Amino acid sequence: MSLINLFVEARNALASRRQRRRAMEELMALDDRSLADIGIHRSQIPGVVEGLSVPVEAFVDGVTASAFGYAAPRLATGRSWMPPI
Repeated sequence: MSLINLFVEARNALASRRQRRRAMEELMALDDRSLADIGIHRSQIPGVVEGLSVPVEAFVDGVTASAFGYAAPRLATGRSWMPPI
């Protein structure tokens, strides 16, 4: 592994960590009723953010998908064959 690859991997890891932290903060800021609307309980937030509890298919809109960092264009359209807008 070259030194450049090492820096790229470190940058990607930091970006991923930042995205997970932001998603965690946004979900924790929601009230219990809003969390229930998207189908999760407050105790499930860490698992959802890490992608352990809820499958990607459970999210049905682009807003929810982008909050979790998943493939928002595919989920926003509801069709996997449709190209992103």
